[in-house]
Amino acid sequence: MKQTLNKIVFLLTMFSLALTSCTKDFQEINTDPNDIPAALPQQLLAPALVGTLTYNMTRNRNFNNELMQVSVNMSDADGQVFRYDFRATLSDYLYNGLYSELTNFKDIYKIAADTTGSNFNKSYMGISLVCQSWIYSILTDTYGDIPYFQSNKGKDSLLFEPTFDRQKDIYFDIFKKLEEANLLLKENTAINGASDPVYGGNIKKWQKFANSLYLRLLLRVSGKAEVSDLAKAKIRDIVETNAATYPIISSNTESAILRWNGTAPYINPLMAVREQDYRQPAVASFFINNLVDWNDPRINTSLGANGINRWGIAPYLGAFEGVPSGYAPADNPIKKSWFYSNTSAISMQKDTIAGMMLNYAEVNFILAEAAAKGWIGSSAETYYNKGVETSITQWLPTWTGPVTQYLIDADMQWNASASLDEKMEKIHLQKYYALFMTDMQQWFEYRRTGHPVLPKGSGLRNGGVMPARMVYPVYVQSTNPSNYKIAVANQGADIISTQVWWQKP
Repeated sequence: MKQTLNKIVFLLTMFSLALTSCTKDFQEINTDPNDIPAALPQQLLAPALVGTLTYNMTRNRNFNNELMQVSVNMSDADGQVFRYDFRATLSDYLYNGLYSELTNFKDIYKIAADTTGSNFNKSYMGISLVCQSWIYSILTDTYGDIPYFQSNKGKDSLLFEPTFDRQKDIYFDIFKKLEEANLLLKENTAINGASDPVYGGNIKKWQKFANSLYLRLLLRVSGKAEVSDLAKAKIRDIVETNAATYPIISSNTESAILRWNGTAPYINPLMAVREQDYRQPAVASFFINNLVDWNDPRINTSLGANGINRWGIAPYLGAFEGVPSGYAPADNPIKKSWFYSNTSAISMQKDTIAGMMLNYAEVNFILAEAAAKGWIGSSAETYYNKGVETSITQWLPTWTGPVTQYLIDADMQWNASASLDEKMEKIHLQKYYALFMTDMQQWFEYRRTGHPVLPKGSGLRNGGVMPARMVYPVYVQSTNPSNYKIAVANQGADIISTQVWWQKP
């Protein structure tokens, strides 16, 4: 018995030693010294930007362009966006996608803000804040009140049912983020240029993007009575009073564009659309007719690559002709011009500058509106002319104009004696083309201003009124029911006709 007991003790001792041997230095032994245990800002930035542009460009093509009469899907089925009729499930893609990318941008800030580690970097912090502001603005302008202060906290705080914040509060916090970003980026801390597919590590250009985005969003809320004076004053502060403190985009080379060079991961996401699907929508009459009437160089076959116009629009029987948007289902118009697919020499599916975020032409039209309304002292005509010129040269760098003659020939020249509404129509008609390929900014600006005036077909739903928002994803009602109900009670019914805060007087 004693022998057996001694044997058991011996075996237990040996097992204990073996266990100690197996677990000793376990972490060191099983950690790859060549691997980084946590992603770094320079590893997260490019994928997050590519992901965000993928969601934006997809909804630009099949939502914004259909609402804003760039394209017409040519279908008589229910749920056609060009008839102001779309299924609730259309909301999920952008909502899910942009919130997922926000997690990546917030991780960039968290890692770069750690002053105790080697990754502390004020420029990555600033870039993160700019991109968060950009994404949140798209989300709130699309849906209205959204989760903001408590969003993206499931991983760290296990907060899976965030509250929905009011759009006014969201906007004011975005403004705070952009102020902070401007200060952080002003220090011009170097980053890994290869990690930045927008500006190649040029921090000064990121600072200009931040302040140009600030102008975009200030203008968006400028018509809201309770904040109008504050917005106008800040626009004047950025443009005139403290212009040196708030540099803005001042050339096409400073436009915020993710350039698709054709090498993974920088492959234009529209390439994922099947060719037959990409060719399916017709070009809308409104979009193409203005360009034809103006003899616009962006559809002039003599100026495009390989003899094809710059925006990749196919002519119909030798001419550019579109389909009227909002036509009644029984009308059955003939499909005419359409956008070339990727088999063409030039197509938006593979265009290198289709990753639009915010371009110089938009900045000029923002300033033209501010000047026309008397908020800044500069010439509205000068900004208007520059906006038209840079809108064209963004796509056709070799175009020499002159822009004044182009505008005279197009009967679009500035008229100082015109009414303010007439000036706004002129500015926003040209801005409409400057915003081509820029997520859903055409739709946002139309909702804000009512310009440009769009023709209305007899087949429109929603009472013929442009939808004011996307509804919340259906699953939100079941996964976050209490906060969803509060949001609806505060904002209004969860339907496409409910206006968001800045649309209301």
